[in-house]
Order: sequence, then structure tokens, then C-alpha cells
Amino acid sequence: MNLFSPAEVAKNYITIGKGKVNTPVAKMFLLAVLAGAFIAMGGAGAATAAVSIPMASVGKLVGACIFPGGLTMVLLAGSELFTGNCLLTVPLLEKEIPAAGMIKNWFVVYMGNFAGSLLVASGVVFSHQISLFDNGLAVSVISTASAKCALPFGDAFIKGILCNFLVCIAVWISFAAKDAAGKIAGLFFPIMIFVLSGFEHSVANMYYIAAGLLAKNISAYAQAAKEAGVNLDVISWGSFLGRNLLPVTLGNIIGGAVCVGCVYWFIYLRKPKNNT
Repeated sequence: MNLFSPAEVAKNYITIGKGKVNTPVAKMFLLAVLAGAFIAMGGAGAATAAVSIPMASVGKLVGACIFPGGLTMVLLAGSELFTGNCLLTVPLLEKEIPAAGMIKNWFVVYMGNFAGSLLVASGVVFSHQISLFDNGLAVSVISTASAKCALPFGDAFIKGILCNFLVCIAVWISFAAKDAAGKIAGLFFPIMIFVLSGFEHSVANMYYIAAGLLAKNISAYAQAAKEAGVNLDVISWGSFLGRNLLPVTLGNIIGGAVCVGCVYWFIYLRKPKNNT
């Protein structure tokens, strides 16, 4: 059989989770930097492909089909992604890891993901990669950041829940596969669905909004965005962190840690109480 059953995935993740929590902090952080960079690369590729296609709906679909390359790199190349690590509630509920260990992992990995995303955002903007298509890509980058920073708190929170429900399902399916091809095939569709639907992923947004913030400060890109009717005023570090990243992160935790991790622990690992 080429797949682990869902119950076997749940059991296997206990060992995986213990390994994640017990990784030395320096290695944990560097693995997280890689994951942030991988997701950012997926975002950069998806945006570039989408802008290259005149019909917006087709471009969005094509971009959604490219973005899963980011999670493919995360899972197959070896790295630590905050949103996937929301599944650490599985070994936590099994009392195989302490709550403090889970929180430490989440914090270190989140910071590392942020660092990796910022590095790629800086590279993309300052290498002028986003000048492609006569600055059309720059306009798209700034427009995306503007739209994300303008989201109401509640919308960002709910979209964060929906997003990480799908991301953690993608990770769960990939752990079911026993070969690389199976892992890639398994993670592809949940990730494509979340991107196509416009749900909110905290680590992806670390790249998308940071790239928009940096691009906004380059006059040629800002002028092109203004001419396209993009609201530049809403893009700031305050709106990035407070209006988007905060609610999206909280939503991601609920979507992954609760809606997937806790639910699958309850279904497959929770031991029934003795009624004697």
C-alpha cells in the first residue's frame, strides 16, 4: 500500500511533532528561514505567472497552480513552516510534548518564516524583478498589498481559518504518501483551492505585503500603481502587522491547530473513558 491511513498519519505525527519541538533553536530558526523563503518564492512565481496572462480569471487560476510549489519545497527539501506546525496540537493532546515546547516552536518558526519572507521580498524588489511587463508586476504587487492591508479584521480572521484548514489538510495528506510524487499530488489541490479562493496565509502575506511596502517606496513603481488606481495610503507597517498579520495569524491557528489538529486527534487518537 502506497499510503498511510489517516489513523496512521495521526500516530506518525506524534513522532514528527516531538522531533520538531526538540530541534535546537538555531537549527529550528534556520529551517524556518528556509520555509519562509520557499513560500515567498512560490508567491513570487504565482504573481509573475498571473500578471503575464491578460485574462485575470485565467491568470488567477494559473497562479494558484504554481503556488503549491512553495509548500512542495517546504515538505520535500526540509524546513519548518508555522502554519503546518499548527498540527503540533496532536502530540500536545497526546501529552507527548509540553505546551511550552509547542509555543516556543511556533514563536521561533514564525520569526524565522518572517525573516525568510523579508529576504525574498527584498531580493525581488531590489533586483527589479517586479519591473517585468512594463512595471505591470510591480502594480500587481502593490495592489495585492493594498487589498490585504484594507481587509476588515473579521474578514481577515475568517479567511485565515479557511486557509490554514486547507494548508494543514494538505500537510496531512502529504504525510499519508510514502513517495515524493504522492506527496506532491496530495498537497497540490488543497493549496490551489486556498489560493484560488483568496484565503489568507500568514507566511505568504509576510512576503506579499512586505514586497508591496518595499515597492511602494520606489518612485517608478509607486507612480505606476497610482495611475492604476491603487490606494497606496493604506499600505504601512502598522496596517501590515495589525490589520492583516494579527487576525490572519489568529485565524491560521484556529484553522490548523483546532479544526484539523484537535479534530483528528479526537477522531483517531483519543482514548475512550472507562465507564466502570
